[in-house]
Amino acid sequence: MENVNLIDTFSEFKELKNIDRPTMMSVLEDVFRGMLAKKYGSADNFDIIVNIDKGDFEIWRNRVVVEDEELTDPITQIPLSEAKKIDEDYEVGEEVSDEVKFLDFGRRAILSLRQNLTARILDLEKNNIYIKYKDRIGDIVTGEVYQVWKREILVLDDDGNELMLPKSEQIPSDHFRKGDTIRAVVIKVEMRNNTPFIILSRTSPVFLERLFELEVPEIFDGLITIKKIVRVPGERAKVAVESYDERIDPVGACVGMKGSRIHGIVRELRNENIDVINYTSNNQLFIQRALSPAKITSIKLIEETKHAEIYLKPNEVSLAIGKGGLNIKLASQLTGYEIDVYREPGGEDEEDVNLEEFSDEIEEWIIEEFRAIGCDTAKSVLSLSINDLVKRTDLEEETIKEVINILKAEFE
Repeated sequence: MENVNLIDTFSEFKELKNIDRPTMMSVLEDVFRGMLAKKYGSADNFDIIVNIDKGDFEIWRNRVVVEDEELTDPITQIPLSEAKKIDEDYEVGEEVSDEVKFLDFGRRAILSLRQNLTARILDLEKNNIYIKYKDRIGDIVTGEVYQVWKREILVLDDDGNELMLPKSEQIPSDHFRKGDTIRAVVIKVEMRNNTPFIILSRTSPVFLERLFELEVPEIFDGLITIKKIVRVPGERAKVAVESYDERIDPVGACVGMKGSRIHGIVRELRNENIDVINYTSNNQLFIQRALSPAKITSIKLIEETKHAEIYLKPNEVSLAIGKGGLNIKLASQLTGYEIDVYREPGGEDEEDVNLEEFSDEIEEWIIEEFRAIGCDTAKSVLSLSINDLVKRTDLEEETIKEVINILKAEFE
């Protein structure tokens, strides 16, 4: 009965953990040999036969027949009188094989063997998980949210393996509940205290790259190459793409007809705005494209310091900077240049006044709020409605009205 229970235990692990047959046989035999060596001092003269299909096993001990008075090693030798009890035809010098009953080892030894077997299987499974996911770093995995904690989410894959999605790797607007299906990219796999830890990410640029590969066949096939991705997760991303086939428009292929291809990616990333840009080795043109939708009048590059001085019409400045300065920040990261924006002088805007001139009437932190949305002059603030300014800044409506009154007084 103990034989059956032991094999059942092993079979359960085989079924649940998907361990291959040769490994099963090897582990089981190794555990048995350890038990035999502990009891007899050596397991070299034992044969272990495992029948996984039937769920049983046999242990046979091989000993050489010697005269009774010549017996020196009862582990490897058997006296002639004892051999003849097994079979009358045995003679000195022949080898006798007799079965060792598993129950003879005692209940404690059987329990110990069972525990060793379980521990070996678990260690093997942990190693298998580690190897499996080590090869999948940079791949997207789909799993089910099993537990939501303050600092991380526990995700189970299709095989029931545990994956971790830390809060720092979640998009700020991500909200998951138990049972939700989740997609993320594997970014780190490590062993901690002999346990594999698989870390997922939804904020990594690699996640966005893999989503493009799934949605755009030309990228998957290598006809279009993603040169670089920069993103502020959940807010905005810029993706530089290049095609080696002149017949393929890389931006058009990534966006799809009426945005059909990019819509799925935007939804997955919680409505993150994605700018797809045609890559070029011409730095001036690349910076110009990176700052889209702003129209640039002229660019001056300072290669020694990797700075770019951008000159625009006053009404284009807020577009170049973008909400919260995101557009110019991402353009800098994408192109590798520190971008400085300047208004092009001329026309009626020569009479405009820089907000710094009002520092005695308007607090510095309020001026910074306007700067963050690309408004650094009086007329650039006055060109926007109160509702627009409330939406785009963190300022109260009353504060904005007071500022507008101060600015208007300058031109009256």
